[in-house]
Amino acid sequence: MKTKELKNMTRNEREKKLKEIKLELIKSRVSATKTGSSKTKQAKKIIARILTLNKTPNEGVKR
Repeated sequence: MKTKELKNMTRNEREKKLKEIKLELIKSRVSATKTGSSKTKQAKKIIARILTLNKTPNEGVKR
């Protein structure tokens, strides 16, 4: 998921997406221990993007 897509979402939509990605991260960690492959790195990046966008005070201001 791109940052541009996240910026177009409302704060509530990003919170829902954050919950979904966290759940996906947990599932990928479990499957990674079984199979050896994982998507944990990608999920962590998306979580970091969402948290960063939620932290910024000028949410609606476009530059």
